[in-house]
Amino acid sequence: MLAIDTNVVVRYVTGDHPTQSARAKAVIDSEDVFVCTTVVLETEWVLRSAYGFAPARIAGVLRAFAGLPHVTVENPEMTALALEWAEGGMDFADALHLTKAAGCEAFLSFDRRFARAADKLGTIKVRVP
Repeated sequence: MLAIDTNVVVRYVTGDHPTQSARAKAVIDSEDVFVCTTVVLETEWVLRSAYGFAPARIAGVLRAFAGLPHVTVENPEMTALALEWAEGGMDFADALHLTKAAGCEAFLSFDRRFARAADKLGTIKVRVP
């Protein structure tokens, strides 16, 4: 299995670079690849900030990518839940943080928007210290 970087995922899903996109597609379509959570996080950020993708489009793209036959995503359940929460309006990074904090009493953050979004979910309480 090969671990892949954000730029490989982005080239695959956007097809924006003729040479690199073709090479990314050739590898991902033929070899088993591993995508760690940090790469998923960075991919979401690149698609949102550099490509202007909306949360629903990002979620669709990342779900489709994670469902490819040769792709293994670290913590797929956590990633799926974070994508769901992001589609509902939570920042994707915050959603990932919150999924990783499962079992904790609370998640401390100065981000009041994050706290309000988490309260709506009824999961882990986000408290302002």
